[in-house]
Amino acid sequence: MIVLDTPLLFSTILVPFIFSLIMPFLDKRVSVKTIAIISTLTLLYSLAVITSLILRYGLNEGIVDPIHFRHALIGSLTMLLDSLSGPIAFSIALVTSFVAIFSLPYMKHRFEEMEKEGTHPPSWGIYYMLYVMFSAAMLGTTLSTNLIQFYIFLELTLIPSFLLIAFYGYGDRVRIAIMYLIWTHVGALLFLLGVVAIGFTTKVFDILNVGTLKFNMGIGEGLKDLTIPVAIALMIGLFVKMAIFGVHIWLPYAHAEAPTPVSALLSPNLIGIGGYALIRIVYILFPNTFSKASPYLIALALITIIYGGLMALAQDDFKRLLAYSSISQMGYILLGIASLTFFGIAGAILHYVTHAVGKAVLFMVAGTIIVQAHGLRSISKMGGFATAMPITASLALIGFMHITGLPPTLGLWSEVLIIWGAIGKIITSSLLTLLIFIAGLTIGIGISTAYAFLTMKRIFFGHVSEGHVKVTEGKWEILIPIIIIGVVGLILFFYPSLFIDPFRNFYESLRA
Repeated sequence: MIVLDTPLLFSTILVPFIFSLIMPFLDKRVSVKTIAIISTLTLLYSLAVITSLILRYGLNEGIVDPIHFRHALIGSLTMLLDSLSGPIAFSIALVTSFVAIFSLPYMKHRFEEMEKEGTHPPSWGIYYMLYVMFSAAMLGTTLSTNLIQFYIFLELTLIPSFLLIAFYGYGDRVRIAIMYLIWTHVGALLFLLGVVAIGFTTKVFDILNVGTLKFNMGIGEGLKDLTIPVAIALMIGLFVKMAIFGVHIWLPYAHAEAPTPVSALLSPNLIGIGGYALIRIVYILFPNTFSKASPYLIALALITIIYGGLMALAQDDFKRLLAYSSISQMGYILLGIASLTFFGIAGAILHYVTHAVGKAVLFMVAGTIIVQAHGLRSISKMGGFATAMPITASLALIGFMHITGLPPTLGLWSEVLIIWGAIGKIITSSLLTLLIFIAGLTIGIGISTAYAFLTMKRIFFGHVSEGHVKVTEGKWEILIPIIIIGVVGLILFFYPSLFIDPFRNFYESLRA
């Protein structure tokens, strides 16, 4: 691994966090645009550092900060960018940076809307403080090398996102924010119980041994009678964060009723971190137990894919459709991880990037329609929008192509790898199991394609529905951030090896 001379990775969290604390004091001193620019620049700093490290060193070797903190009980705290965390960190930094730009025109509309409703929302400075804190906390979670460190950042993602929904959301936003808080906090507490059991039994909280620069592979297996309960507690806690079927109930409410820029962070970025942690934490610490659970996780993944897709098909609210779609997409990520094959796990990590780009684009498209059509979210009242909004329609198509795996988007490679890896795992099972798996996967992929392109048709093409609302194309200040994220996804279609090839070394080190 490459050990940096300065804590560059830590600075990608510290710089945005410090600047976020300044935001409320800038209200009435500088313009709203200035607050937005400062917020965006702090997040672009994180994107620039992460991108430059990836381009300079690659991800074949891990890139580690010098140790930030060492304690006899807690262990060592530092930050790691490698072939597993690198794609996740890049996705978070990319989406949060450009959604911050999108926030300015969108939240202007939302503030005006709330004023008309007789509600006086907290200031712009509070909004951007919470937004930047949320973004920095997600990045900190991804780069963590210690279980306590990971849990702290995981909880730090919850507080600002909860307040963003409660302050600026739609509908019964306080009740929905509390539901989101309770569900995800319970998930985090289950995860914490597992962490405490590991730490106080093995005396190790470090995922990465910073002395040897090796992962503490299999230390959880030393818990003896506690091994299975602790591994299950960790997995269920992360399943809540991912909104896997059975513990998904909070997601359609929270993601649909959050202010749309926050929805664009919750669905692509936050929930996928649970999948990342299944590999980084559960599989590394409990490889044998995780391997035994693999067949059950594959079945759960298929159920999640199909359920999320069917529920998406039934929705009339555009944002709620996208929320259920995210549940389905988490099923694909879990499927790749549960295969425990190189192709499957590499596909899952790549699908995180795919989903981050594609779903961010789609939520921002939904936000554009909301702004241009005065709050419209009902698909049944849309139709023929492509004529008036050709750029928005094109961006929506790019977003749907990402999540359905059509070229030239990164989703093609992620879905191919996930399917390849999963079949590689199932092929050793009985013929009946293989046939059931292929049937379930075919149904899931068919449903995903159906809800994506039926929605595209209903909103942008076909007959203009009764009660149709007239719309115009969004201004460039709202379109440019969406275009940039969409274009990055198209470019990555030609360079998937940037993330796939380095992952082989990491995977082989886990299997050694």
